[in-house]
Amino acid sequence: MNLRVILADDHPFVLLGVRSSIELQRDVSVVGEATNATSLIRLLKNTECDVLVTDLSMPDAEGEVEDGLALVKKVQSEWPSIHIVVLTGTTNMAIVRSLLVDGVSGMISKTESLHVISTAIRCATKGCVYVSQSLMMPILIPAGDADEDGAPFARLSDVQARVVGMILQGRSLEEVATYFGRNVRAIRRVRRSAMLRLGVKSSPELFLYASRNGLI
Repeated sequence: MNLRVILADDHPFVLLGVRSSIELQRDVSVVGEATNATSLIRLLKNTECDVLVTDLSMPDAEGEVEDGLALVKKVQSEWPSIHIVVLTGTTNMAIVRSLLVDGVSGMISKTESLHVISTAIRCATKGCVYVSQSLMMPILIPAGDADEDGAPFARLSDVQARVVGMILQGRSLEEVATYFGRNVRAIRRVRRSAMLRLGVKSSPELFLYASRNGLI
């Protein structure tokens, strides 16, 4: 059975690009498109889907439904079985963290390549969370917070934070090693030193630490 996806964005070219990228996957079908919050809610009431890929900010002349965080919470409340992947241009990390804490299945920056959307969709249906690389680092170590205890990963070096971020995305050690141009043994050492700084002793504890801080 094909994965059923609904797209929502107020820019026609974004919708076209996302649809074209998704439909390269043979087992994924776009079953509907919306250009604002009101039309999205109407579509969801009449169309079954597995994953919603939606922008956060969609100006709505009708004004019947709020966009942004309110829209995400409405969809989660009325259609709890739908996985939500947010495609956004926001640089407000407070909003990104809030969405992750609220349980969205993916956060993708509009600056990322469109092919990551298919990855996020598949990740969502498997019960994991996908955060694009350009958003992961500011989430892990907020700008200006490197020495503050309130930043969950503030005790990590830049390389340690990047390695941990990719691991939390579900990347294998081999993939991380390829990304950094290093061998797997070196990445294991970086992971181990990062875990020591965070006070966790195993990968499950690392994921639990990240979950408690609203990062996955």
